[in-house]
Amino acid sequence: MNWYRFTIHTVTDAVEALSYSLEEELGAKGVEIFDPKDILMQDKSPLDWDYIDEDLLKDLSRDEVLLSVYFPEEMFERPSDVEDIKLRIRHMLDRISEFLPVGTGAIEQSCMAEEDWANNWKKYYKPFHIGHILVIPSWLEAEAEPGDRVIRMDPGMAFGSGTHETTSMCVSLLEEVIRGGETVFDIGCGSGILGIAAAKLGAGRVYCTDLDAKAVHVAAENVRDNDVADCTTVHLGNLMQIPELAGVHPQVVVSNIIADVIIGFAPKVYEVLAENGSFIASGIIIERKQDVIDALSACGFKVLKVLEKGSWCAVLSGK
Repeated sequence: MNWYRFTIHTVTDAVEALSYSLEEELGAKGVEIFDPKDILMQDKSPLDWDYIDEDLLKDLSRDEVLLSVYFPEEMFERPSDVEDIKLRIRHMLDRISEFLPVGTGAIEQSCMAEEDWANNWKKYYKPFHIGHILVIPSWLEAEAEPGDRVIRMDPGMAFGSGTHETTSMCVSLLEEVIRGGETVFDIGCGSGILGIAAAKLGAGRVYCTDLDAKAVHVAAENVRDNDVADCTTVHLGNLMQIPELAGVHPQVVVSNIIADVIIGFAPKVYEVLAENGSFIASGIIIERKQDVIDALSACGFKVLKVLEKGSWCAVLSGK
């Protein structure tokens, strides 16, 4: 199948409203968002490689977002249908511009085969390190250095491929607390990257949980593909309501979610955590850092370390 692609030159503020309108009003079958600020403005340490090849981005403006929207070829029965879509996108931009900046609003149109759509984005991605964890996209090969633990995972997997600051801080803290043989809970596991990292670092048993069925499916595939299924399981549901975990007291709990959720279940984590255990909490915007620290302290946790990266922080506490 061939696809028509319309690429709109816009800005970050308009992306959410524009993406919603393109899908809901025009019936777009796919939206691809490329925002250089997501890459160029990340804080990096000398030991971290980004998933993105910046040589391919050097000519792009930091302020311009490329939003590409895809329509199947059968939607365009007449040549005029293409111009009609472009006109409707233009009207959409005009409407959104009444309450949000939309940038230049330039629109480019092209036709591409499905296999090109599926693979074209891959040229931007490359292997990267998080501490001693080397994350490699599944379609690439990379040579691991001595001491590296390799995880194969694609960008865009459900909820986390490792590039976000919160994930990298969690991995750094896992490297500090895992000595070998620990039982680990990964709460809100998403793609499973933190649970897999814990297994690769030497944890004896890892239990990943998530409330999202898609995330659980993806995480289970990633666990299998990374050869840690012998010590790692993925469960759908609330941590406290999963029968298989009743009576299990982990030495390490890691959760990369949001501040309010962490505050809400911190007492339960304290309840199930083994004595002298460690709780790694991330997904916390810096403005909520003190709220989380206060909630952890109120439960009885001792806050041992706080990492900050970009606009985010991670908190390591102990029981």
